[in-house]
Amino acid sequence: MEKLYSQMTAEELKAEQKALEKRFNDFKSKGLKLDMSRGKPGADQLDLSSQMNDVKDYVSDGVDIRNYGILDGIPSCKKLFADLMGVDSKNVIVGPNASLTLMFDYISQCYTHGAGDTPWCRLPEVKFLCPVPGYDRHFTILEYFGIKMINIAMKEDGPDMDAIEEYIKDDSVKGMFCVPKYSNPQGITYSDAVVKRIAAMKPAAKDFRIIWDNAYCIHDLDKDSDELLNIFDVLPEYGNEDMVIEVCSTSKITFPGSGVSALIASDNNIAAIKKRLNVQTISYDKMNQHRHVEFFGDADGVRAHMKKHAEILKPKFDMVLRHLDNELSGKGIASWFNPKGGYFISLDVMEGCAKRVGELCKEAGVVLTSVGATYPYGKDDKDSNIRIAPSFPPVAELDMAAELLCICVQLACIEKLLG
Repeated sequence: MEKLYSQMTAEELKAEQKALEKRFNDFKSKGLKLDMSRGKPGADQLDLSSQMNDVKDYVSDGVDIRNYGILDGIPSCKKLFADLMGVDSKNVIVGPNASLTLMFDYISQCYTHGAGDTPWCRLPEVKFLCPVPGYDRHFTILEYFGIKMINIAMKEDGPDMDAIEEYIKDDSVKGMFCVPKYSNPQGITYSDAVVKRIAAMKPAAKDFRIIWDNAYCIHDLDKDSDELLNIFDVLPEYGNEDMVIEVCSTSKITFPGSGVSALIASDNNIAAIKKRLNVQTISYDKMNQHRHVEFFGDADGVRAHMKKHAEILKPKFDMVLRHLDNELSGKGIASWFNPKGGYFISLDVMEGCAKRVGELCKEAGVVLTSVGATYPYGKDDKDSNIRIAPSFPPVAELDMAAELLCICVQLACIEKLLG
């Protein structure tokens, strides 16, 4: 059984440090250039969709998709997303390659024209709730518009609902970003109780909007996967149909640079968004929408495709988790969540050590997500969270990167304890 670092004598810690430094220097001498910074699919995952480029038919539902028109997406692609997300096709808008664009555009719309109330740009202060650790792109959107971000701690079943219900009594709190299934970076799926509690909220702000970023809705790693309650099945019970804007995409299903995104919303929100889209664009890429439908056929085709992704990804996740277990368990210096899907592993190290871990990793040739990026304004007050992205490196490189990361965690914590 491992001994807690906090219970070791200075001499014991120095002996441990010496052994770790030898391993660290061995890695450093190899001149490694390993990247675990972003959740990008590996080349073998991208190859799974290569046949999509063979589609040569340009007619869908009797329409020549090479031409102008069909603002909200071709019917067959709307149906594909509707079936995947458990909603009606009329409540789907098919967008560009990235759901990030849909989220940015919707916040822009609320900022300049409002969401049924005063445009946010005319208000003295606008605030958003941000479950943390969270997705850095959400935070950068809010920071761009000068929207004040409020940290909401994540629990094992979702965000701290007691804190949320207290904050929404303030009518300057206008919304919240969520990744409800396999959250980025922890891999937590919101429980049914949390989803129902969110759906039942009565914010003081009439134009309160939840951006339900369901990026990993079908990104399971194995058969023992999490199930997320469909919030659109619950919202009508509380008259809150307009409160949620859901987005998803094929970015980590087919090609991140040329996938298809979708937005799901109530009838009222769809109408308001279409009004803006009529000014913003003629139509999104219908040929790309069509090739996705031709490639997958239906929602079951997408699910079958995702099983191929899981066969590639699960061994990578298992490898990283195995290193964490072997190197860090029982020492009292780190904790992590074992996700059943998604794209990340969230590692919390001893308070005040995460930046130092990042520095050591970089020195030895491993690039991590910038420490602090999982918090608004890049400020992790505890300096403890590290987001691990196992998907992109080949297995052999990932094996080295994960081992080196564990060495760096131990070295940083020993430094901290030795003062």
